Amino acid sequence: MSNLVITIARQYGSGGRTVGRMLAKRLNIPCYGREIIELAAEDSGINPVLFTDEKKHRGLRALLSGGFKGSQPLSPESAGFTKDDNLFRYQAKIIRQLAQEGSCVIIGRCADHVLSDLPGIVRVFVHATPAFCLQEAMKVNSLPQNEVEKLIAQTDDYRARYYKYYTGQEWKDAQNYDLSLDSSRLGFEGTVEAILAYLEVRKKFDPQLQITKE
Repeated sequence: MSNLVITIARQYGSGGRTVGRMLAKRLNIPCYGREIIELAAEDSGINPVLFTDEKKHRGLRALLSGGFKGSQPLSPESAGFTKDDNLFRYQAKIIRQLAQEGSCVIIGRCADHVLSDLPGIVRVFVHATPAFCLQEAMKVNSLPQNEVEKLIAQTDDYRARYYKYYTGQEWKDAQNYDLSLDSSRLGFEGTVEAILAYLEVRKKFDPQLQITKE
């Protein structure tokens, strides 16, 4: 059996990161998000500042139909070593290593696509109503409401374009995920419970799924 790896894509303000960390705690497994940048920077020797966050990513070719055709990261002496595509390769390398090392939850960074060939992977998309996303985003942003609304729209737009460029697929397409959950209906705890319930059903029919929960 392979490790249990749950990937979580999420709309800004939906609480997907919170859900991921709560889920990891319930399953007693690690959760990785921005930590992937630090690990990729350490592995490559590239300043972590250059690993731009997906919501700030510059120069995405969003209309590219085939998606990014990645490969192994370039060596330091290669041209393009610090270019965005190579930075993504290093993040993908770390994501694959983490999945091989043990069960975990991975938030964002196209992990569902990077690990698409992994047996037993569980891919989750967390979304919510605009009102709920605004309410949650207002809690962590000391900006006027209209500015937070713009931030939500811009962040989700960049995430969609980032996903499109590196996967060739649509970020919100339900076919890319095993579960698509509305956290505004379930709350964070309910969303975690829904994922756990799915795991219990899935393991009955998928021999590749290994669950280690305390």
